[in-house]
Amino acid sequence: MNRSTIFKTLTCFAFAAFSQAQDIEPKEVLEVMEEVADWQIENYEGLYSGHSKPHHPLDWTNGALYVGMVKWAAMAEDDKYYEWLKGIGEKHDWQLHRRKYHADDHTVGQLYVELYRKYNDPDMIEPTKEQFNYIMYHPAQTSLQWKTPYHQSRWNWCDALFMSPPVWAKLYNITGEKKYLDFMMDEFKATTDFLFDKMENLYYRDESYMGKLDNGTKIFWSRGNGWVFAGLVNVMNELDPNSKEYKYFLKIYKKMAAKLLKIQTPAGHWAMSLLGQDYYPTPETSGTSFYIYGLAWGINQGILDKATYAPAVKKGWNALVGHVTDDGMLGYVQPIGAAPGKAWPNKTEVYGTGAFLSAGSEVYKLYGGK
Repeated sequence: MNRSTIFKTLTCFAFAAFSQAQDIEPKEVLEVMEEVADWQIENYEGLYSGHSKPHHPLDWTNGALYVGMVKWAAMAEDDKYYEWLKGIGEKHDWQLHRRKYHADDHTVGQLYVELYRKYNDPDMIEPTKEQFNYIMYHPAQTSLQWKTPYHQSRWNWCDALFMSPPVWAKLYNITGEKKYLDFMMDEFKATTDFLFDKMENLYYRDESYMGKLDNGTKIFWSRGNGWVFAGLVNVMNELDPNSKEYKYFLKIYKKMAAKLLKIQTPAGHWAMSLLGQDYYPTPETSGTSFYIYGLAWGINQGILDKATYAPAVKKGWNALVGHVTDDGMLGYVQPIGAAPGKAWPNKTEVYGTGAFLSAGSEVYKLYGGK
């Protein structure tokens, strides 16, 4: 082992020990969530990870932001965050994004349902219901194989399981119409049967990564599995815990949670290639935020053993907070991609903020917040 490797190893363990020692106070969770939310709103159209123009307000990137931001809005002391979110929906007539079948363009529907729950305005969800009804009665017949014709008309990449299924589950919950649940279950099961590795209890990003190795390890993208893990939670939140559908998702969730506990890095984050932390030492906060969100939720629900999982949540949350700048920017968010890559302390993305706010909403509860 050379000097550089020894230094990196010692630094990693020192940071891990420091993180473990830091107590988490509910008030401090609220404070950092507010800082991150406010910074993101002020820099909503900022270009922080190399793209040439701001994301469209209905794009999946912002849709993922809204999923976390609406959780923060429910915790904040005034309605200014709700008003900001409502203004986005009003400006775009409560429409989903441009592609009818593509899961990414459904993501903003999660926000619309949550705003409907607050304001009880049917106009907020009518376009989503109409579009999803069309999809149900004209279901895509495309293959789940990657790069086949019109392949992304179905959920053949793991990110999709965060983007679209929770919208279907929310519509089922608020309307009581089981057709939404049945459609979602059929498609979710098809995707899981195709992309879930039963040996590793993780999801391939898509078919193109199956059978490939990165430094001798299978390629399981951290944020990709984070999308899935958070998506499972967002779906289960809409279902009866005694239902067979809930139990289906719970089984996957528990398998993933156990795996994630084993592969968390000593520093508290998860490596961008989940099984290759020796080769991807750089922190990455979007995937890690989704894992902290999901694990803290499981403890709060009494699903995961607190003594077993709480240390991982504590270590992970402290690591995340350590990558928030003094002015509230969440750093080390991997730019848009589909595979393990790089992240930098001065680069961020709106979906990273959304993931962080989701994580904070459950960490706050876990440590006694009301």
